[in-house]
Order: sequence, then C-alpha cells, then structure tokens
Amino acid sequence: MAVKTFAIITDIHSNIIALEKALSIIETKDNIDQIICLGDCFALGPEPEATLDKLKNIPNCIFIRGNHDRYLLERIWEDELPSLEGMDPYDPICQAIVKNEKWTADLLGNDGRNFCEKMKIAHREVIDETLIEFTHAWHERDDKPPSVNEAVNWRNNVMESNPKIKKVVFVHGHVHVPRHQIIEDLTILCQGATGLPFDRDQRGAVAFLTINNNEINWNVNRYEYDNNLTSEQLEKRKPPFYLNLKNTIKFASIRNDL
Repeated sequence: MAVKTFAIITDIHSNIIALEKALSIIETKDNIDQIICLGDCFALGPEPEATLDKLKNIPNCIFIRGNHDRYLLERIWEDELPSLEGMDPYDPICQAIVKNEKWTADLLGNDGRNFCEKMKIAHREVIDETLIEFTHAWHERDDKPPSVNEAVNWRNNVMESNPKIKKVVFVHGHVHVPRHQIIEDLTILCQGATGLPFDRDQRGAVAFLTINNNEINWNVNRYEYDNNLTSEQLEKRKPPFYLNLKNTIKFASIRNDL
C-alpha cells in the first residue's frame, strides 16, 4: 500500500511574513512528499515581489491558479467596468480592489505574469483506491467552491469513470475559512488561509494531508506570525485598499468599513 503526505499552503495574498512562517513549519517535517499551493498567491497584501521570489524557490511545489492570480493575467483593470466575484463595479470597494490588482501586477511585471501562466487549474492524484483533487475553488470556476450537491455529483462522475476508486478527497482554498465535511466516501477539506484568514482567528494555516492504506489523515497547523509587521508593511507601502486590509488582518474577518 502506498503512503503519501502533502503539505498545503493557500491564499497567501502577498503576506510574506505569514508565508515564511508556514514554510518554516513545513521544513521541520521529514515526511513531506509533495508541496501544494492552492493559489491566490498575490494581490491585496504588501509584498508581492518578495512573495514571488520566495515561491519560486520552493522545491517540489505544484502551484494552482487562484482567481486573484487570474485577474493579474486578464488585466481586469483594463475592462470598461471591471468587477470581481460578482461585486458591483461602481462600488468603491470593488474599485479599490481592482486598483490593488494593477498595483500588484505592475510590481510583479513579466516575471510574475509568467509565473501565474504556468500555474495549473487543478491537480489530481490517485493513491491506491483514493483519488485526491486539489483546486483553488473548483475546476469549473475559481471564485466559488462547489456546493455539497455539486461536489456529490462530481464525486459520482469521478467514481463512475474510475471504478477502482473507493474514496474521493476534494481539497480547496479560496474561502479563507476552514472546512471539513465527510459525505459517505467523499471528504471535502479547506484549511482556511495561509496569509489572510477570515475566520476571526489571526493565525495563519498550513495543512498536512496523508493518505495511508486509504485512510485520510488531515492535520491543520494554525500558527502565530508577526501580523503587526505585515500591518507595518501595508502602512509603509500604502497599496490601494490597504486600510481595509490592515483591519482584515487585525480582526481576521473581511473589513470593508473604511
């Protein structure tokens, strides 16, 4: 029987301090077979260039593209009425986030664009009789994970086309809050966020998934990092939307009140 352990980071959002702490935790493990990054590496946070440099030097990492990574490729700020995740394009919050996307893209330049272009939409592995699918949100869309009904229908299609599969694991990011659901032979997992949690817990998250003899072991490490330093970086660089982001980091919840 095969055994494999994945280390997972997600939704870094240019928070280099949180990313460095997550990677230091991964480095203490001696049984990691594969590192997976579930996307939204850039935008919103204060240090896109440092984040890019750090990510490029992670050995043995598979990168999944998030919706914010896609916005950089699409250059959404050039649209006539740019919007994201269904927001009203006339909403000042939406406009500020779009400006942040451009600020991030300008700093990353062609190097960042090339990095995002090489990202995958999804990654699938089969270990014995267990199939694991990694995406940012879902292979059909990157800005909303599947509902339970959608996930069950997807599971049914997967198992019908792969009769030897007995268990299916679906791992996603995007929502910035933990998720752990088990529906019969389907397990849906999300650790929260490495760099920008929304669950009122300021700590970052790195997850470890081990498949051993078709047993699923999911361990989320919530770690403290110097979020005051991240706030200081935001204050120093003053990217668009930075005041809201400082409060989001402080309260670990979406703050659109500035």
